[in-house]
Amino acid sequence: MDNVPVIDITSLDDPATLAALDAACREWGFFQVVNHGIDAAVIDTLKQKAHEFFELPKAAKRTIARTAENPWGYFDQELTKNTLDWKEVFDYGPAELPTDGTEPVLVPRWPRCVPGFKPAVLAYYRACEGLAFELLDAIARNLGMPATTLEAPFRPQHTSFVRINHYPACPEPARPLGVQVPDAGWLGVNHHTDAGALTVLLQADEPGLEVFHDGAWHLVEPRSDALVVNIGDIVQVWSNDRYQAALHRVTTNTERDRYSVPFFLNPAYAAHYAPLPSTVDDTHPARYRPINWGEFRRLRAAGDYADQGDEVQISHYAVG
Repeated sequence: MDNVPVIDITSLDDPATLAALDAACREWGFFQVVNHGIDAAVIDTLKQKAHEFFELPKAAKRTIARTAENPWGYFDQELTKNTLDWKEVFDYGPAELPTDGTEPVLVPRWPRCVPGFKPAVLAYYRACEGLAFELLDAIARNLGMPATTLEAPFRPQHTSFVRINHYPACPEPARPLGVQVPDAGWLGVNHHTDAGALTVLLQADEPGLEVFHDGAWHLVEPRSDALVVNIGDIVQVWSNDRYQAALHRVTTNTERDRYSVPFFLNPAYAAHYAPLPSTVDDTHPARYRPINWGEFRRLRAAGDYADQGDEVQISHYAVG
């Protein structure tokens, strides 16, 4: 198969659907879902408001700039593989509520001059949250665990977030053949895996997302009726490497802007994850020691800033 699988998820209890999901996770780490249940009006409104926000002057967008201390808001200097991406983003996640009664540390920031932006983002967040948990339950079953097992690290509060990406037309696009950063020019996002459990992605009409498979980059064709899903590092750890979080990147072009909206399903900061009992036996020992999400996320996020740190990977937690 030369293309990312497309799976009809009308019934995630159907054995054929579960088998297709298992094959996609094993062979690609990526798939597209149709009949996903998210209202088209929610998606269309979000697209409209995303355009309105990114059409604002740079100075207006930077009034809600995110920081290393508060990651919610606008940013246009993100690094991947310690290399600057050709993009600007808006990130939303719920406020972090300290247990000692003090003020929230992480506070969402909203543009005041885009009416309807906040409700559009919140509606999309809630819709993706529900879909992501349905997919997570199906993955748990495929890994030999009860359906809701993998939800525990996300309760009662999780750290999932929505990102709206804008990739402006680029004067010098780059497209390295292998897994490397460009020697010259720009990628929208350099090659990486996602740190969390699952990513649910809304692609706009303009292509650009590519996944590395069988030694080559494959374009994930945009479909108006589909959402793109990929597994992240956490699912790779849970599966004890049965499922691999696939490398992916975003290319740029000289003529047209591109938009996309990923929802990143991430657990609570206090959560620990390790290979599931159902994936470990005498012939398949655990390949990772337990990982704390708060520590991992902090170290991984530090690599997004030029002066904060290096990008950490799950290979740092490998056994042996």
